[in-house]
Amino acid sequence: MEYFLRHNNENQRNSEGAFVQLSDGRLFFAYTRYNSQDKGWYDHASADIYATISADGGTNWCEPFLLIINDAQNVMSVSLLRLQDGRIALAYLKKNLVPGYSFMDCRPYICFSSDEAKSWSEPIDIANVPPIYLVALNDCLVQLQSGRLILPVSYHPFSSQKMAVSQGIGLFFLSDDGGLTWRQSRECCYPHHSLRRGLMEPGVVELKDGRILTWFRTTNGCQYKAFSYDQGETWTDPVPAGEFPSPESPMALKRDPESGELMAVWNDYSPARSVHFKEGIMGRTPLVLARSTDEGKTWTGHTILEDAPDHGFAYTAMLFAEKRLFLAYCCGGTDTCECMLQDLKIRDVEI
Repeated sequence: MEYFLRHNNENQRNSEGAFVQLSDGRLFFAYTRYNSQDKGWYDHASADIYATISADGGTNWCEPFLLIINDAQNVMSVSLLRLQDGRIALAYLKKNLVPGYSFMDCRPYICFSSDEAKSWSEPIDIANVPPIYLVALNDCLVQLQSGRLILPVSYHPFSSQKMAVSQGIGLFFLSDDGGLTWRQSRECCYPHHSLRRGLMEPGVVELKDGRILTWFRTTNGCQYKAFSYDQGETWTDPVPAGEFPSPESPMALKRDPESGELMAVWNDYSPARSVHFKEGIMGRTPLVLARSTDEGKTWTGHTILEDAPDHGFAYTAMLFAEKRLFLAYCCGGTDTCECMLQDLKIRDVEI
C-alpha cells in the first residue's frame, strides 16, 4: 500500500505529520499543509494543519480536511498520541514574529479530543514563557508507564543578531496531570562544542528497565544519545550513537506493542547502504528500517525503504496497527522542485 499527498501550485509542500488509530479501527493522519497565501514552501511560510482518514486499513484515504487553522505565521511538527485515559492528544509547534523585533517565537501547544478526533479542546501553551525558539520533531510526544507525558524539544537561544541560530540544547517538558500543566525537566542535555548546530530534533522512548532513551539529530555524522534514570528529570551527557550513522537528519524510533521490539527509521549512512546521492538534497537517502530485540544494544534486519539518489526522505511518523507498521514520511526531489521534501508518502510494512 502506498498513498501520496503531493504538492501543487496552490499547495507547494505537504510536511511531517503523525498517526493515531481511532476506536472504530480507522486510521487518522494529521500533517502540515503549506497554503497558497505566499506561494511558499519554506519552514516559516504560511501553513495549516490538515488531516485525512482511512477506513480500509490504509488502502484509501479521504480528501484532506482542515484540522487546525493557522492563526500564526506557521504551524507544524504534529504529534498524535492515544493517552492512557482514552483521550487523543494533539501537539504541534506554532511560530509567530515577535512584535517589534525581527525574530520568531516558536513554541509547542497541545489540545485534546474526547470524541475520537471530532472536536478538540482549547490549545494549551506548553512552554508558557516569554519569547523563545523551541523545535520539536513530529510524532515525538510520549506517555510513560507511570502516566507522565514527555515532550522533548531543542532550545535554540537567540543570538546577538536576534536570530535563533545558537547551538540547540535538549530540553524536556513534563506533565503529570494528563497534559493540563507542564514544567521543564530539572536538567537539560547540553551539546559538546564540536556539534556545530548542537542537539536538534530529539525523540524519546521508554526502555523496559525504566530508563528513558533520548536521541538527537546532529552535524557530526551520527545521532547522539543520552539516558534518564528518573523519568526524564535528569540526563546523562549526550554521546555519539555509532549504531545510527546519519547525515544531519532526524530519526524515528518506537516500540512494537505486540513483539516488544524497538524499531528505528533513519537515513543510514553506513557503507553497506551507501547511496551516491544527488548534490543538494542534504544527503537524506537512503531511508532504512532496523529493529532491536535487546533494548537498543544491537540493531539487525536493516531494510532499505527508499534509496532514490535524486530524492530526500525524512521526518518519519510510525503507527503499529493491524499487525503492520504504518509509516508516513516527507519525500521529494528531482529537478522539478527546489524543495527536496515537498510531498508526503504513507505506506505500510509487514512486521
